[in-house]
Amino acid sequence: MSDIHLHIVSFDVPYPANYGGVIDVFYKAKALAEHGVKVHLHCFEYGRKKAPELENLFYEVHYYKRDISKKHLFKSNPYIIETRISEKLVRNLLEDNYPILLEGLHTTGLLFDKRLKFRKRIVRTHNIEHEYYENLSRVETDLFKKYYFYNESVKLKKYEKVLAKADILLAISHTDYNYFSAKYKSVVYIPAFHPFSVVRSLTGHGKYVLYHGNLSVPENIKAVSTLLNEVFRGSEISFKIAGLNPPRALWQLVGTNPMVEMIANPDDARLNELIQNAHVNIFFTNQATGLKLKLLNALYNGRFVLVNDKMLSGSNLDKLCEMANNIPEMKARLTSLMGKTFTASKKVERQVHLQTIYMNGDNVEKLIELIV
Repeated sequence: MSDIHLHIVSFDVPYPANYGGVIDVFYKAKALAEHGVKVHLHCFEYGRKKAPELENLFYEVHYYKRDISKKHLFKSNPYIIETRISEKLVRNLLEDNYPILLEGLHTTGLLFDKRLKFRKRIVRTHNIEHEYYENLSRVETDLFKKYYFYNESVKLKKYEKVLAKADILLAISHTDYNYFSAKYKSVVYIPAFHPFSVVRSLTGHGKYVLYHGNLSVPENIKAVSTLLNEVFRGSEISFKIAGLNPPRALWQLVGTNPMVEMIANPDDARLNELIQNAHVNIFFTNQATGLKLKLLNALYNGRFVLVNDKMLSGSNLDKLCEMANNIPEMKARLTSLMGKTFTASKKVERQVHLQTIYMNGDNVEKLIELIV
């Protein structure tokens, strides 16, 4: 397998692998490299630093400055695509004839380039992007950002037909697979790649409920605000919130409830400790797109997991989670779960179910067959 080469074009620098999209990019590329594929990684850079760790893993690594100037806001194509057009990238790709894996709709500007017309081009769809941006516009309170997200969603919906130019689409969830396969040919379901292989959940009881996520994302800010205002207000249950860059408004809400603790910007070890020791990991979302990788993290490492149905969105993880779709249900289910023991048999059930769907090894072999 030493003669298999693959270009992967990433929308961001995928290290450290500490948020949803780049987790899939990094662990997919890593699994391919571990199976003998020579990965030529191309990264758009805009805020995250160059990562020497990537050069130790992959055949070669290239970086390109993402052009985030505001002029791209006024173009007919979406901003997330226009800001990732690079002639230097195209020239590098033209040095050989290897297949190209484009990560996200973000990098598909390359599908218009006639010089690459006869190359095998595979697109990993991370989301139904126009739906994702439409939802962002709904939860955003800043008027300029709200308009940007809405405008981008309109452009993305129109732009998406570029995917017809790809040879293969790799859908990340069953929901996304159903959507894309109804519109395009050669759509394959390959679940998210991730760092987990063994369920490490502790049995017994924890003493608190945990929410974790990127707290600079409007969707997550709204979720935490709802939990604080409607689920945990007046509750005797200890509630911890952990995540990146919590805004001042969340700190102020936390300050009004003595049963709530905020842990800002925890490192991986601290976050893992919080997930493992919680009795319940709680999540909910208004975005029924993609797969929430933090959900996999909680299932592999935590005890009970309480979610709404949109959080599961085509993930095949329903039987491993507790469900609540409104505030009264969530309160009742939390009270019930705090009195239950997380058993060894539940842990075994998780391991069996997760390894049938989310095993990187099986999924990377399927991916290699599509590449060659």
